[in-house]
Parts: sequence; C-alpha cells; structure tokens
Amino acid sequence: MFRIRRVYDDTTPANKEAITQAQQILRSQFPGLSRRDVAKLPKQLRNPLKYRFRSILFVAEDQKERVKGFALLFHEPDLHFCYLDYISTAERRMGRGIGGALYERVREESFSLNAIGIFFECLPDSPKLSPDPEVRRQNAARLRFYERYGARPIINTAYETPLRPAGDNPPYLVYDDLGLDSVLGQDMARGVVRAILERKYGTVCPPGYVEMVVESFRDDPVQLRKPRYVRKKTPAPVKASIPLDKRIVLIINDRHGIHHVEERGYVESPVRIDAILNELDTTELFERVPPRHFSENRIRAVHADEFVDYFKKVCARLEAGQSIYPYVFPIRNAARPPRDLPIRAGYYCIDTFTPINRNAYLAAKRAVDCALTAARLILEGQRLAYALVRPPGHHAERRAFGGFCYFNSVAAAAEYLSSHGKVAILDIDYHHGNGQQDIFYERRDVLTVSIHGRPSIAYPYFSGFQSEKGSGAGKGYNMNIPLPEKIDVERYRQALSTAVKRIERFRPDFLGVALGLDTAREDPTGSWDLIARDFEVNGKMIGSLNLPTLVVQEGGYDTRVLGINARHFFTGLWTGAYSPQ
Repeated sequence: MFRIRRVYDDTTPANKEAITQAQQILRSQFPGLSRRDVAKLPKQLRNPLKYRFRSILFVAEDQKERVKGFALLFHEPDLHFCYLDYISTAERRMGRGIGGALYERVREESFSLNAIGIFFECLPDSPKLSPDPEVRRQNAARLRFYERYGARPIINTAYETPLRPAGDNPPYLVYDDLGLDSVLGQDMARGVVRAILERKYGTVCPPGYVEMVVESFRDDPVQLRKPRYVRKKTPAPVKASIPLDKRIVLIINDRHGIHHVEERGYVESPVRIDAILNELDTTELFERVPPRHFSENRIRAVHADEFVDYFKKVCARLEAGQSIYPYVFPIRNAARPPRDLPIRAGYYCIDTFTPINRNAYLAAKRAVDCALTAARLILEGQRLAYALVRPPGHHAERRAFGGFCYFNSVAAAAEYLSSHGKVAILDIDYHHGNGQQDIFYERRDVLTVSIHGRPSIAYPYFSGFQSEKGSGAGKGYNMNIPLPEKIDVERYRQALSTAVKRIERFRPDFLGVALGLDTAREDPTGSWDLIARDFEVNGKMIGSLNLPTLVVQEGGYDTRVLGINARHFFTGLWTGAYSPQ
C-alpha cells in the first residue's frame, strides 16, 4: 500500500524527509546528475521564479512514510504546458504500480492546470540512435509504458540531435495530449521547445543549437510517431475526480453529541454538525479521517493548569443531565475562590449563559483532539484540513471559558504547529476571538487576527478593540478589525483584504482559521448579511494565501443555511488554494 501526495515545500519534517528521500532516488537512478542538480530540489519548490518553471513534486510513500518513487513536474503558465522532468521509482520498475500511479497523478495535475499537454524526454528505441541492445530494450519498455497513455515521440524534427557528434542515446521529445485529442501547432511547439532548451539546458546548449532545433519544427500541426507498442486506439483518459492528496481532510468530533444542552433558547446544539455534514457530503472535496487521541498536556499548553483541573473535576462530579450556570463572579476577591465547585464556576467563566455539565469536558477534549489531528495531518503533508467540532473554542482564554467555549481548539492546534514554524490565526466568526488574543498576546511567533462586530454591540463586549495590538514581544502581532452592526458585503470584503495582507506580511508557515458562519444573514447571534456566494469569495481569498491551512469550526446557528454556507466557503477555499500561483 502506498499513497501519493504533493510536496509543496520543505517546511515540515515530513516534507523535508520526503525531499531527502527523493534526492536519494535521484542519486541512485540518475548517477550522471551533478551534486548541484540534486541539491537544488528544495529551492525549486520554494523559488519557482529563479528556475523559470513552477515546480511540482509528487512522492509515493508507503505506510512508514518511505518514499518508493517520485515525479517532478514543471508548469509553464504563460505557454500553458507541463514538462515532466523526472519520474522514477526506487527500484526502477515503471510498471502499473507505483510508476503508473505517479504518472496518472501527473496527468491529473496537468489536466487541472489546463495545460495543452505534458512534454518529456525519453531515450530512443531506434538501433541507429541506441546501438546497445540492452539499453535499447530498456528504452523501448519506457516508451511502451507511456504509449499506453497516448504519449508518443514527436517526429520530423532535429530534437534528438546529439550535442556532441559522437554521442549516443539522444532523447526523443514525447508529447501526451492528456486524451484531449488536441492539435499541437507549429508556433506553440516552437515556444515550448525553446522554453525547455533555454531554461532547463541553457548552460549546456549553445544558442545556435537551440535555434537549429527550434527551427526544425516545420510541420503544422506537429506530427507524432504512429503507435508502435499498443494496439488500442483510445488512450487512457484523465480522471475527472479530485485526487486524494488535493482533498480537504475532514475530522469530525464523534463525541460532540454527548454535550447536548436542551434548555430553551440554547442554540449551540448537535443539529449544527448534521446541517453542515449534509451539505459537505454532496461534494467530492472531503476525505474523512478519524480523530486521534492526544495527551491532555496539549490542552495545558494553552490553558492554565488550575483551570483545566477545575473544569475536569467539576464536570466529573455532576449528575447526568444536570447543568450549572455561573452566577457569582469574583470581582471583589479573585484570590480566594469559594470551596463549592458549582459556585466557583464564575471564577473561571466570562458570562452567565455557558453551562457546565457532566460531558462538557469530554466533548471539549475531543474537539481539541480533532483540531490536533488536523494539525498533525498538516505536518504530514496535507494542504487543507477541517476540524468540524462542537463545542466551539475561540472564546476560551488561558484560564477562562465562556461563549459556549471550554477549550480553545484552534489555539491548541496553533501551539502544536508553532514548534515547526510561524503560525497565523484568522478568526472570521461574528464575535471576537478573545481566546486566541489572550493566549498569544505576548508572542510574536503566532499572529492573531480577528474580524468581528464592535465590542459595543457584540459578545464578549470587553475585548476586540482596535487598540489591542499585543504586548511585550507580541506587540504588533495581534490585529483586531471591529466592524459596525450593519455593513454591506464590500465593507466586509475590505476588512478581509486587510487581514489577508497582514498575514502575507507576517509570512507564516501555517494558517489556522477559526470559521464562524454566524456572519450570515439572519443568524440569531449576528447582525450581518453575508450569503452563500459571499462565503465562497471569502474562502477563495483565504485559500489564495497558498498556505497549509487548518480550519476549525466555531459559531453559526441558523441551521437553514449553515450547511450551504459551509459548502460554499470550502468550495472557495479549495479553489483559491489550488489555483495556479
């Protein structure tokens, strides 16, 4: 068993190791490559402008994350073509297993990029060009492999002219039209060939050689060699489905239903999850992954020990079906809390409407597990992850709960990711993300940004002011964008654009999104008027940051439109994340 995934950069440990193993395959299977050519692979992924191609690396990994093969694809967005630079398995067997899966993934990616096709070089099967029978046999096997997909050498050109007169095995230029049955015109072919020779071989191909090869493309349209190895006429079609490595991993709190408060008017109910799932299941965007268990220490990394101890203990002592609400608050003597645990609730709470019950700790702990699972998958190379959880968490501060929130899931995930790079948290709930602000207020490695209703009109009322910018080392790394009670979509779009630009300046390695859908029209807890298409545009703007992104569900309480808005948001997020950069 193996999986194929795209490696975007060398930020995470998993990606670094995958790149290292791909380089090892390069050294062993292409011994003629220079050290410099092998060493530049991470830079090709990080800095496409320098190499004048957008580099795309796919690896095939087994269950122990050992790389069994890789493919390096170049994308030229202006000329709309892809060039397959390398594809190799560790054992150098290009059968229908790993090699076939890699090439099919390359075809899918090229198709999604609207490329006219894939070009690549393949050593010749002609006795005149490849005199050694054993080498020629190996060359023929590769050409047979590609011919199954409709890829054949371009003929009637001088592309296979050796750079040195005595050289043998000069490569064919092979073209795969991705099953589009398209015609490759002379001008297009010449532009492609010039780009390949000048950008990939500019240091070894003299200008005169480049011109000679380019001018040799005289057929219009360009001609391909007739099939030699495969009899069937129809090449393998490109799959239209979304590849697994481009799906959004979905982690659902499978224990959210145990926290079910049935008091009248309590809007944070289990039906919220069902409403969202019903819509997400109509798309192919998601791949469900079960939550993993994480140590409680991950919660204590963002919440004070005495708060966690209290919350865990008071929940365990309550009877099933019993809820208590804070009603006494320690304004006068915060240093001496009451001995009775239910009365002490106000010592750790910021409001009077967030209940504690027997299962609140268990449900909140599982929500954090889901967010941490999403973070772990991001570190393992996943690009987009969604923790669909309740109870929410963004109002939970270091030593306080409130706003239906007990533990801050997105903060726990950000803390987990922060040991591997800088993290930005963007909170787009209608209510201020006071929890993340409080937890990271004095840190500069985690940027916190929140777009919300003004504190004068929106919970939690006491925080979210524009003047709150962080303190100490974190000064300048907290950004609040409070907005009026009534705004139009353009005003919201301006605020989101401001937030996105701040995140871009921060240049994080990871992005956490606290997704509130209570900014929707007629949400019972908000006053704005966003509709489905607005959520899609918002998602696309966030996805265009092109960052490994973890989304954690927060508010949103109008179950009539909750799922529809969620689906539109993630459609936009996916589109923005996977649009050619």
